[in-house]
Amino acid sequence: MHSPTLFILSAVLMALVSTVLCAVWHFNKQIPGLRLWTLSYSLGFLACLSFLVRDHLPEPLSVLLTQGTMLWGACLYLLGCIAHTGRRLVSLRHATVFIAALIGLNLYFTVVHPDLQMRFVLAGLGNGIFFLLTARTLASGERQQVPMRYLVALVAGLHGVFLLLRPLLFKLGPVQPTDVELVALLSQFVLLEFIVALVFMAFGTLMLANEFITNELRHLAEVDPLTSVFNRRAFLMSLDKAIHQAQRTEASLAVLVIDLDYFKKINDTCGHQGGDEVLRHFVQISAQCLRQQDVMGRLGGEEFAIFLPGSDGAGARTVAERLRAAVAARPATTHQGSVALTVSIGLTLCVRGDSSDAALRRADQAMYQAKEHGRNRVEFMAQAPA
Repeated sequence: MHSPTLFILSAVLMALVSTVLCAVWHFNKQIPGLRLWTLSYSLGFLACLSFLVRDHLPEPLSVLLTQGTMLWGACLYLLGCIAHTGRRLVSLRHATVFIAALIGLNLYFTVVHPDLQMRFVLAGLGNGIFFLLTARTLASGERQQVPMRYLVALVAGLHGVFLLLRPLLFKLGPVQPTDVELVALLSQFVLLEFIVALVFMAFGTLMLANEFITNELRHLAEVDPLTSVFNRRAFLMSLDKAIHQAQRTEASLAVLVIDLDYFKKINDTCGHQGGDEVLRHFVQISAQCLRQQDVMGRLGGEEFAIFLPGSDGAGARTVAERLRAAVAARPATTHQGSVALTVSIGLTLCVRGDSSDAALRRADQAMYQAKEHGRNRVEFMAQAPA
């Protein structure tokens, strides 16, 4: 396949990917990094066009256009990955200085001191560094939750290593600008690798966007939008898994059901906005009283549940009393002022043969006992009453 054909194929692929990404971004502007990825592939398309017309342009202008679009394309892809993973964006000033220095060196070895080998090395240096940084950026997070990050990181890393090592692989000696056949051969090999990397990273980029949407939908399906804890369905599923794990390992598992005292009165006095603020205030206090492995969910209204893996009766009661005291000691701040708050807590331990419904029902009965005995207290129920 001749080099012009490869350039045309690369340009067509870049145009297709840019168009698809632009369409996806138009309808999913909430996906972090997608706009930068779209701009990156658009610059890649311009780089392919500059390769096609380079014979009709002065060499310095050709170098400026080709290297500039390729370097900025790789840089924008890196910035898109940084935004997608929620990290702080690097300074564009530093990236601009780095890219300008590389382009300046390329122009020096084109006009002042022609050296095709140095231009070849410099052409891969900047892009190689950007793609290795991309791989490092994406290789983060739980692999089970974001597997596509690691796949794209692998492709980006391999592409970056290839760009940095290709002068060694080709074992270049002194090359003159008149060695047209060698230049054409190298260009074809590099373009073939570029097309393969392009295809894999294009699919990977689209899968990253799909992965984000899937995780967002899962989040909406599992998390209570007001308090950002598990909703009832997701909490029960997690509790079922925890019960099975506890029974398999013969570990203890405690379940708490918490109800905010006199919450209807708070709603009547402060309105629903004030009630929402009180619910969020309670969840914030609870998070400070729990361990990382403890799981909290909102069962509905002002009723919440927590399970404590590995906690026996005494340990669970200590946690429950600490939570109760913390809530009572810290009034909620609402748009209508400070609101005193207490909670009634029911506590039980899971026993062999328990289901999530049975454990919650027992803890709920204990919570109602706490209500009947004056509220703002913890009640324990070891087993269902006869």
